[in-house]
Amino acid sequence: MEEFIRPIEVLLVEDNEADIVLTKNAFKSFNIQNNLNVCRNGEEGLNYLFKREEYADALTPDLVLLDLNMPKTNGLEVLEQIKNDLKLSMIPVIVLTTSSAEQDIVKSYQHHANSYIKKPIDFMEFVDVIKEIENYWFSIVKIPNVF
Repeated sequence: MEEFIRPIEVLLVEDNEADIVLTKNAFKSFNIQNNLNVCRNGEEGLNYLFKREEYADALTPDLVLLDLNMPKTNGLEVLEQIKNDLKLSMIPVIVLTTSSAEQDIVKSYQHHANSYIKKPIDFMEFVDVIKEIENYWFSIVKIPNVF
């Protein structure tokens, strides 16, 4: 008897429309079932994660891809709130940003980011990074299924 495998829920918190399109296109090329949900700023991302306002029925993501430099609430503030919440803290958060500033890297890990990845500019390199993220977090790593 074949076991039912639910789609993987991924939350992308990103304000750059071009990066959103790139990420969507990269995820479409995978052989796994996934739902890529997009929030276009940190405040919207927190509303999604804490199931507030229009996100009251949102599924808790299995993985968060988080940009740092966003309007309203920046990525570090989002990361801090995720990792300070008992239930949400188990969700892997990958900082996926254009910044290679050492202070951003340090602050992200101080706020318990699971990974920090600088976004490649080249589309094929970006797709390769997304594929590596997918392979590592959904094929190799075991994530608790508590949501």
